[in-house]
Parts: sequence; structure tokens; C-alpha cells
Amino acid sequence: MAMFLRKPLFEFRRLGLRPIREHEFLMKFKLPLLFLLAGCFFLFGAQALFGQSGSETNSPTVTNAIPPCAHWHTVTVKPGPHTPKIHFYNKLNPVWWLKNSDEPTPPAWYRPGERHRKLKWSFRNPIHNLDFYVIGVADKKFSRSGKFPEKNSNPRGGWDFEAARYKFIWLPFVSYHRPKFDFYFGWRNHGNFGIKININPKKKPGSKVPPAATIQPRMDTDEHG
Repeated sequence: MAMFLRKPLFEFRRLGLRPIREHEFLMKFKLPLLFLLAGCFFLFGAQALFGQSGSETNSPTVTNAIPPCAHWHTVTVKPGPHTPKIHFYNKLNPVWWLKNSDEPTPPAWYRPGERHRKLKWSFRNPIHNLDFYVIGVADKKFSRSGKFPEKNSNPRGGWDFEAARYKFIWLPFVSYHRPKFDFYFGWRNHGNFGIKININPKKKPGSKVPPAATIQPRMDTDEHG
């Protein structure tokens, strides 16, 4: 091995080039390769281990309306017409992080007739602006790539991986969905950051589902594949 390495080192010196040290070789070549292999294992191995639907509990609820083979594609997400105007100095104010610039007052469906409903609304999502406009990019134009970039989960159930990109910044998203377990972490389809872990969710009888969020970004599809 030493004889094998001497000649390349001698050639480097003869040409006036600096030989590559062992730790530099590890940092530049081996470590990135290890991270790549680990990522591939996590992407495909985990999907094979946990994405199977062999039982009634793990089977997704709706499959007919979903194409049998979703392909990787990219959509362009633009802020909706009702997105508030956000200034840079707003994002530097920690007090502003705790507010909700999209819905500063509670909507009609939220606890109608109750006392202190405005105060309770402010505590319902106390870091809305931080998630959407400081950590998130909901007020920016960005692209989102994946098999289901318009959604926040795989409609068939199981794992889902997406990646948003704002300029040169990549914002990952991973989710896992089953009827008895719901999880996601990362930047969602609107550009806001979110974390959710819901084990064995149970819907209350007669409970009303609130309407969709007021932010409705425009998505232009740019397919690759």
C-alpha cells in the first residue's frame, strides 16, 4: 500500500502540486459517500420496512383516486393574493413572531359566543408568524419537489419526502401517515415550517372540521421525469 501511494505523491511533488492528506480525502470523498448511502437507505429501506400495508390498520383509506405510479416533479409556489405584506423589520421583532398576521381576529367558526375567544384564539397558534414568515417562506416564491409536492403527505399512506427550494436554500420535509399514526417535520406545501406527531387520533362525534387555511398559494407545475 505504501509503495502504491509513493508514486502518486512523487508525481504531485514533481508537478508542484500539494498531495492530498488522508483526513482531507476522508472529508472530501468518503464522508459524503457515506452520507449518500445512509440517505438512500433511509429513503428506500425505511419505505420498504414501514410503508407496507398488509393489515387493516395500516391500509390507506383512499386509493382509487390516486395514480398508481406517482413520479418526481416540481411545482412553483407563489404567495396567494391575501398574503399580508411582510417587511424585513417585522421579522426582527420577537413580539411579532407570536402574532397571527393572516387571521388576527378569530373566524366565525371558532368558539362562537364564548367569552375571551380572542384571547383563546391568540393562544391556539402562538407562533404563527414565526412558522410562516421567519422560519418559513410563505411570503416568498419558491419551488417544491417530490412525488406529492402539492400535499403534506402521501395520499396512499406511508412515507413521503419533499424538498422546497428558496434561492439556494433547500428546505426538507418528511412525513409518515397511517390511520393510527400521523407525523411530519419540515417545510410544508405553503412554505411554513411545522412539526406534528399524532398517535391514535380519534375524531370526536359531531365535531366540526374548520375550513382550510386562508393562505392559498398558486402552484405552477414543472414536471421532470
